[in-house]
Amino acid sequence: MSASLSRADGAVPIVALDYSTAEPALALARRLGDRCRFYKVGSELFTAAGPDIVRTLREELGADVFLDLKFHDIPNTVAGAVRSAARLGARLLTVHASGGAPMLGAARQAADEVAGGACGVLAVTVLTSLDVAVLGAAWGRSDALEMEREVLRLADLAATAEVHGIVCSGAEVGAVRARFGDRLAPLVPGIRLAGGNAHDQSRVMTPAAAQRAGARYLILGRAITADQDPMAAMDRVLAELRADASETRA
Repeated sequence: MSASLSRADGAVPIVALDYSTAEPALALARRLGDRCRFYKVGSELFTAAGPDIVRTLREELGADVFLDLKFHDIPNTVAGAVRSAARLGARLLTVHASGGAPMLGAARQAADEVAGGACGVLAVTVLTSLDVAVLGAAWGRSDALEMEREVLRLADLAATAEVHGIVCSGAEVGAVRARFGDRLAPLVPGIRLAGGNAHDQSRVMTPAAAQRAGARYLILGRAITADQDPMAAMDRVLAELRADASETRA
């Protein structure tokens, strides 16, 4: 990738290293090799392996890292955490949009101070594991909650704070693109190959469908890591994305 997070021709696949120790995570990254150059390090792996896992992925394997720690605190605390993540070399990181515009703005400013345009802040809207009933109960809402409306409301906070993008499900990415265009880069988790198991995700989508809807980044978790042949699974994802891009251009 370039020094800045410029617009890609198609969706960028990111493999989620959702492991409890560094060894299997790095083993998978080494097996995938040039098939994947972007990895997600989340709370489980980062808590177990610490900053060294990010350094190893970057320095030994030459891969980019999405640090998915979903910061949510007072603006000053979040800004400090973002500075540390940017210094570590994270290319993307997450904060919760529900932390509010001041917190989002502090995160974006901190990333820019340390890394310029090389570290993008993504605001998490609604987790893809949540459905309308669970979200309504969590937020104490008795009205008829609409998922797309809530995602767009939170995305508006992200756009106001001028962060790089948002995290939303594939079901809402089209609406986000329609309202915000290129102002926000959508990252879509819950990506599954056709016929794949949804596992604990409530709102899933195939790679091609998410790319066609306007996703900038795709998170591939168990679609790759739970497959008996992760390399073959990654090849299927890449082939699907290439075929979709060719159809779109034709």
